[in-house]
Amino acid sequence: MDYIFQTKGVCPSQIKIQVEGDTVENVEFCGGCNGNGKGLSALAKGMKVEEIIQRCQDITCGSRPTSCPAQLAKALQEMQAKQ
Repeated sequence: MDYIFQTKGVCPSQIKIQVEGDTVENVEFCGGCNGNGKGLSALAKGMKVEEIIQRCQDITCGSRPTSCPAQLAKALQEMQAKQ
């Protein structure tokens, strides 16, 4: 399943996600810090959706109440709800 998520409270404007079954196949952060986006994408590839959600959902960025990893978790939760 391909999914595009509009982020809130972080530098990237959206996250593009490809999931096959319960495994993340690809993640692309559109905008934001190129290195962090690529790094997070590389770490997420091949991981189970639930594991990413559990590990990332409560991560903050500085004084912000969210982060790129938390937004990825939120995107995956929203994607699951729509399936």
